[in-house]
Amino acid sequence: MNRSILPAVLFCLGAAITFPVAAQEQPPAPPHTVSLSPAAAPKPASQLVMAAHAVAVKKHKATMVMFHASWCGWCKKLDEVMSRPEFKKMFEANYELVTLDVLENGPKVAELENPGGKAYMKELGGEKSGLPFYAWLDADGKKIADSNAMPKDQNIGYPGEPAEIEAFMALIKKTAPHWSEADQKSLHDYLVANAPKSAH
Repeated sequence: MNRSILPAVLFCLGAAITFPVAAQEQPPAPPHTVSLSPAAAPKPASQLVMAAHAVAVKKHKATMVMFHASWCGWCKKLDEVMSRPEFKKMFEANYELVTLDVLENGPKVAELENPGGKAYMKELGGEKSGLPFYAWLDADGKKIADSNAMPKDQNIGYPGEPAEIEAFMALIKKTAPHWSEADQKSLHDYLVANAPKSAH
């Protein structure tokens, strides 16, 4: 599926746009009372994707959309790799990354899930892929590639097995043409050297 995702996202985003208003003084709280405000609700997926895409266009980068959940150990492991200082700068130089929380359970659905995230994951082709699932968008909002890059369109998830690592690196080459070969080799070699005994 290689079609523009952004028109639908733009439509969803319209209702989320707010404009600044003049600050007003609030009356002091009565004595012996505590002001309780609910925790900030997760932002809509459309809002986060649009914001990331706007930056990506300005900086001539692809938008990388990551789908994860709090219970997903492989998501956390991939986050750890991408957050290592030597790789973090590579990912940031080549992608504008947006992470969406999906497929939570119980009360964590309301606490953590980004509204519209599951529908967007389905739109990008990841409805049955499991987590982590990731995809890349070009400057026009069209999907360049996704992690369903294994035989029979299976999801890579965390690239732990040799074939998964090779598929993951092929996606890097496809979506980040300016990522140097030396830096790609560094990431590849790290994944190989630190491959888990059981990747899935």
